[in-house]
Amino acid sequence: MKIALIAHDGKKADMVHFLSGFKDRLQQVDIDLVATGTTGSHIEKAGFEVQKLLSGPIGGDAQIAAMAAQKELAMVIFFRDPLDKHPHEPDVQMLMRICDVHNIPLATNPASAELMFKALTQT
Repeated sequence: MKIALIAHDGKKADMVHFLSGFKDRLQQVDIDLVATGTTGSHIEKAGFEVQKLLSGPIGGDAQIAAMAAQKELAMVIFFRDPLDKHPHEPDVQMLMRICDVHNIPLATNPASAELMFKALTQT
């Protein structure tokens, strides 16, 4: 099972905090983490094993969308910062559309991510 992780700059600390709350559960189940480059670096520094792709604005969002389109992902967690402008907003919208088209669960905030993550990792 593979989960994709993305976080806008203002939400990267939230992503690391979220994952830290599930560290034990992640070790108990067979989950591979994949993340956009900068988000992945933050996650890796926190002690998690993660496959890092390109940074979001230079193609990482598109790489994750391609994985979703190929049904390689069980879930996408994308902590978006709705109060900031993002030059790669078309990539963000494309990723969200691909998740909807291919019925990939998408969490955009910690509350929804927690509910979906708990359901996905029940042992």
